[in-house]
Amino acid sequence: MHQFANPARFMRIAGMALPWFSVAAVVLFATGLFFALFDSPPDYQQSETVRIMYVHVPAAWMAMFVYTSLAVAAASSLVWKHPLADLWARANAPLGAGFTAICLVTGMLWGKPMWGAWWAWDPRLTSVLVLFFLYLGYIALVGAFDDPERGLKAGNVLLLVGAVNVPIIKFSVDWWNSLHQPASVLRMDGPAIDPSMLLPLLLMWGAFMALFGALAILRLRSELMERRLSALRLTLASQPAGSRSSSNEPGLS
Repeated sequence: MHQFANPARFMRIAGMALPWFSVAAVVLFATGLFFALFDSPPDYQQSETVRIMYVHVPAAWMAMFVYTSLAVAAASSLVWKHPLADLWARANAPLGAGFTAICLVTGMLWGKPMWGAWWAWDPRLTSVLVLFFLYLGYIALVGAFDDPERGLKAGNVLLLVGAVNVPIIKFSVDWWNSLHQPASVLRMDGPAIDPSMLLPLLLMWGAFMALFGALAILRLRSELMERRLSALRLTLASQPAGSRSSSNEPGLS
């Protein structure tokens, strides 16, 4: 990862990758939604409401994936002082919170016809809600300090402590009695879901991943530009007033 530590090198690579992520997101969303809405069959128990799965499940996967990447970035910042790690976490925390919010909202929409209630204190629902609060807590904590470095260090500690919640979300259906069904895709003996439903689910997951890649690059670009502008302001503020005014006069060098 240290080969991407140079912001200029990272920006060059990101600039080449952004169009690919963008095109992949459009193609995968179009294909995935077609198969999800028109080609996959309704479930024999859940009927047409099962189609919420094609947004709910990829959003849940992305919520855990993004938080895991933030926790890895926090460790990279605290241990190896990677120069882009803090920027990655700060830029992508809102994206992770957005995926988690989509997961919670679609889960409630799916739960109402299936369970008869918008919300139940199910282990998986509760742990995903905790994940959402961890995202919001990190965003608030980073901006709560006058010294940005202190805020980032405090946020990194929160990310690492909160990482224990990710395996809880994954294995909550196995550890406790849950309204959610056990894992049906990531299984040792292979997926238990029918291929006609598995295909659109994987396509939508790929679309969410491509969308995240494009948005992550755009947000990281914005963070880098903001840091450059802040450094420029500090440089100008540290110059004597006379030198700043004289350097702006035409004809003087």
